[in-house]
Amino acid sequence: METAVANVRLEKIGKVYPGNIRAVGDVNLEIADGEFVVFVGPSGCGKSTTLRMIAGLEDVTEGTISIGSRVVNDLAPKDRDIAMVFQNYALYPHMTVFENMAFGLKLRKFKREDIRARVAHAAKLLAIEELLERKPKALSGGQRQRVALGRAIVREPAAFLFDEPLSNLDAKLRVETRAELKRLHQRLKTTTIYVTHDQEEAMTLGDRIVIMSQGKVQQVDAPLAIYERPQNRFVAGFLGTPPMNFVEGQLLSVGEQVIFKGSGLELPLQEPLAGRLKSALNQAVVLGVRPEFFTPLNEPTGGASLRVSFKVDVVEPLGHLTDLYLSTPEGARLVARIKSVSVSPNDLIELQLSTSKLHVFAPGEYGSNLSLA
Repeated sequence: METAVANVRLEKIGKVYPGNIRAVGDVNLEIADGEFVVFVGPSGCGKSTTLRMIAGLEDVTEGTISIGSRVVNDLAPKDRDIAMVFQNYALYPHMTVFENMAFGLKLRKFKREDIRARVAHAAKLLAIEELLERKPKALSGGQRQRVALGRAIVREPAAFLFDEPLSNLDAKLRVETRAELKRLHQRLKTTTIYVTHDQEEAMTLGDRIVIMSQGKVQQVDAPLAIYERPQNRFVAGFLGTPPMNFVEGQLLSVGEQVIFKGSGLELPLQEPLAGRLKSALNQAVVLGVRPEFFTPLNEPTGGASLRVSFKVDVVEPLGHLTDLYLSTPEGARLVARIKSVSVSPNDLIELQLSTSKLHVFAPGEYGSNLSLA
């Protein structure tokens, strides 16, 4: 069974609700045939509204949405050749699994043999063949979600739209279903747009991630590219667990060296980072350090590093890793994720910090990343 594929194009998309409340503003995005793109961001950032505009469940205030070669702004959802999967499954409780999966095809007057073939194929893909005669109340949450997926798959749409489909599942089942979704996309190659507030889902599922905040796109790129090269402080702090550490301070020139100084930290910066920051000398900046960029003194860092001393406030063992909540006498608070060490609260600890992995941002929640070439 082959599914249709189509590119999806958003051009200057905006959504304004009555009272001049702007939910989405000036979103531009091209999603390629067969690509898996994840919209991620905090609650109220505009990601679900954008998805609902693509689906036709919300009117577009500004801009143009195209699916394939067609502008779909004025098309009803049923005419857009998309299939949507919601977080609440939306199954009919009085129908069997087979009837739920077949329902949309019956409405479209498909022949009985075609319906059976499509349902059988989707059930096999999702390993729910033995559930076809059951009703939703007899299914677990994970099984219900697979039925909802199956109902979308039988449509053979140009694009799948997912609105936080795993948020009702427990942690273990969420991880398992996430892997199923990834395998399913690799087999079907159908254009997929997925909305989540869970950054781990975004990182593991998406070919590209669209990070949104306050109705605007903050950055679009491959997951690892965003993680390593965040465009601004919001993106840097949103992506990563534990979040990136931020320390406010200044860039100073001492002889030939560029030094970050703030909250008990005094870090000489190495080239090429130091050269990129010359224009910000003697200005307020924010240093960004990911927790995993700290290492014990006896471990190689793979490059230049600095030794930094902290007081240990809290120790959180995670098995082979440990999260250390640290502080400086001047009040800076940071988290380090390192290989397990024997350490207790109130101990003093010296760690290495990889200087090649530092980020320096302009002040403010959306301050730009000055470290990028």
